[in-house]
Amino acid sequence: MSSAEDEQFREFVASRSAALLRVAFLLTGDHGHAEDLLQTALMKTSRRWDHLVDRDACYAYVRRVMVNTQTSWLRRRRVIENYVDVLPETTEQVDDASDAHAPVMLALGQLPPGMRAIVVLRFYEDLGEAETARVLGCSIGTVKSQTSRGLARMRVHLTEATPSSAARREEP
Repeated sequence: MSSAEDEQFREFVASRSAALLRVAFLLTGDHGHAEDLLQTALMKTSRRWDHLVDRDACYAYVRRVMVNTQTSWLRRRRVIENYVDVLPETTEQVDDASDAHAPVMLALGQLPPGMRAIVVLRFYEDLGEAETARVLGCSIGTVKSQTSRGLARMRVHLTEATPSSAARREEP
C-alpha cells in the first residue's frame, strides 16, 4: 500500500470504526467478540485496500467481510466444557445498551446467526431487501422470509420476557 492509500485507510478506520463496531456487536452479541470481529475484518480489508476502486463503498465492503467472517467463525466454533468443583465468583457484566434495549438484545441473541444478520442489516443498517440479499449472497425471498420469522421469534421472546404480559395472560 502506498503512503497515500495507507493514510486513506487510516482515515476510514478513524471515521467509521465506531459504527462498524456497533454492527459487529449486534452480529455477535458480545463486546469482546465484536472487537475481534472488527479487527479481523479491518485486517482483511487492509490487505485489499489498494484494490478497492470505489472508496464510497468501503463501509459496505467491511460490513460484508464482518458478516462472512462471523459466519465462518460460527462454523468452526467448538464448544469446550470445563467441569469444576466450585464455581468461580462472577461479576455482573456492564453493558453499553441501556436497560430499555436489554430485552431487545436478548431477543436478538436468541436468533440463529443468519437470521440475526438479516435482522441487523435490515433494521439497524436500514438496508432494503434487495441490498441485504446482495450483501449476504442470498435471494430476496430468503431475506423476506427470514426477516418475518426473525421478527416473529423476537416478538415471542419479548412477550414472554415482559412481566406485564405474563400478568395479562393470567387475568380472565
